[in-house]
Amino acid sequence: MKGPDLMEEEQSRGSATSFEDQEILRGAGGMSWPRKKLELLAADEPYSFVGGPFGSKLTSRDYSDQGIPVIRGSNLNNGRFLDMNEFVYVSDSKVRKDLSGNLAKPGDLVFTQRGTLGQVAIIPKEGISDRYVVSQSQMKLTVDDTKADQFFLYYYFSSREVIDRITNFTSSSGVPHINLTVLRNFEIPVPPLEIQKSIASILSAYDDLIENNRRRIQLLEQAARLLYKEWFVRLRFPGHEHVRVMDGVPEGWAKGIIADLGKIITGKTPSTKTPENFGGNIPFVKTPDMHRSRIIVETEEYLSEKGAATQSNKTLPMGTILVACIGAKLGVVSITCLPCQTNQQINAVVPRKDYLTHYSLFALTDIKPRLEAMGGGATMPNVSKTKFASIPVLIPPQIILQEFDGYAKILFQQIQLLNRQNSCLIRGRDLLLPRLMNGEIAV
Repeated sequence: MKGPDLMEEEQSRGSATSFEDQEILRGAGGMSWPRKKLELLAADEPYSFVGGPFGSKLTSRDYSDQGIPVIRGSNLNNGRFLDMNEFVYVSDSKVRKDLSGNLAKPGDLVFTQRGTLGQVAIIPKEGISDRYVVSQSQMKLTVDDTKADQFFLYYYFSSREVIDRITNFTSSSGVPHINLTVLRNFEIPVPPLEIQKSIASILSAYDDLIENNRRRIQLLEQAARLLYKEWFVRLRFPGHEHVRVMDGVPEGWAKGIIADLGKIITGKTPSTKTPENFGGNIPFVKTPDMHRSRIIVETEEYLSEKGAATQSNKTLPMGTILVACIGAKLGVVSITCLPCQTNQQINAVVPRKDYLTHYSLFALTDIKPRLEAMGGGATMPNVSKTKFASIPVLIPPQIILQEFDGYAKILFQQIQLLNRQNSCLIRGRDLLLPRLMNGEIAV
């Protein structure tokens, strides 16, 4: 695999040629790759390239706990394939009555039409259903597999250049969106099918490694979580047979509040009127960063030394627990593995002792329902620092906390390593992608 060498070369040469400035993309050996409208790659069958239902044909009142899965934006943010864990459903009778023209099947591509533009995913063949309903905010394409490879198209529409092109078509009114006509007429380079498959295979090799690491991360975190539950929820901690429990609290354990776990710091954003506050190498954590990973190894945005210095009292050490306390991601929890700052939507707990770190991580994860109740169901739920600090928690004896932290630390060190590997793999894939797509690299 050429990945590491190409990464160094790319860094020295700068970014690959923009798709926008090329009428015809050149392949290896000087062969041209003609551009075609995306609709010409759709299968020759009814409803092969459609958007979601109009108006009141599908609303939240139609959702149920079983039936035909509905594809929404939350299903498109997890890599190549749809996330199979967050579906709502509609009844088969509703589909037959109103939604038969908005169905998708395994192997289809799904694009975001409204909201977070640029998202694209493939419906996996080993998913939970043989048919799905596309929501109002999505579009789907059934590919003619004699003309195009759906994985090639997925990677093409995942490239930064193409996402930027799509964003340029965004409607300026209300929620950002594009219409089906824009996507149908979107011109893309179409190399021979065998070259499409080769390009997709190279990029998929990276994603296969990334996905394997993600599964390992889930298993490691699950192991730590199960141990936490066994010791601190079911109260089967070492020596529990010899400890009396009164009112659900073992002897020697203390009833405390979150403020007893450590110092609480609410984040803040440096002045955006000073561009020099940003663009450095100090991670600036926001809730989307936390949603992507339990361990913060990198962020979308970074502060400069100047920006961080404007609020030095907000700098957090490694091992700090972050809790989202404002907005839709209320209650999401992460842990830092390097010094950083956060925005104002996050309350951070800096453990007063190292052995409290991983216990605090899981204890604060368990308070999500309480945070949601305290948020009051508002459009923008908000739990203040004072309310957050006063939430009750149990505090076990030091010897038990130290033993638990010893086990959990080993697991989280492995998780951190796998997260860093994935970051390198993602950067390598993203450097390769445009150069493969414009024919700069022979396949």
